[in-house]
Amino acid sequence: MAENSETPRLIVGISGASGAIYGARLVELLQKLPVETHLVISRAAEVTLALETDLKPAAVRARADIVHAVGDLAAPISSGSFRTIGMIIAPCSIRTMGEIASGVTTSLLTRAADVVLKERRRLVLVVRETPLHTGHLRTMTALSEMGAVIAPPVPAFYAKPASIAELVDHTLGRILDLFGLDSGTVTRWGEPDRNSR
Repeated sequence: MAENSETPRLIVGISGASGAIYGARLVELLQKLPVETHLVISRAAEVTLALETDLKPAAVRARADIVHAVGDLAAPISSGSFRTIGMIIAPCSIRTMGEIASGVTTSLLTRAADVVLKERRRLVLVVRETPLHTGHLRTMTALSEMGAVIAPPVPAFYAKPASIAELVDHTLGRILDLFGLDSGTVTRWGEPDRNSR
């Protein structure tokens, strides 16, 4: 994971797209894993948290190891010399995706993502939008060609989720799989269900 024996660092960004629970829950799941989390929450994400959940931004920030202000372009995560294993933006708005694709970044959220791409580290964008027009699809293609992973939060109905929380956890577990991190929340096809053991 990391290039030396220090604890691997993972950046988590939360944009203002619908689905704020994905980012909030992701930071919570990471608390149990051997990673140092660096969190950036956009101002629009704070609004979405209030509209969609009972969570306060301060409660979400408290789940992370280190929190960076969205306007702090001098934060460590804005530099490629600060080693990380990558970044997850969950949810990722179309605006955020567009900024990253263009390389013209206006906040620490998109600057950190741009750094992850230029350093050839893993960037996962949990794009929360539907339907998609051709411009969206072209932007996704461009990002994929740059090395980003586009991972819309698509429910895995084969896992027979009993709640929205289980849907969210399964999706986030699959995203963490991309970093070699096992959250314990994935019902894996062809394997025994952990909850039935």
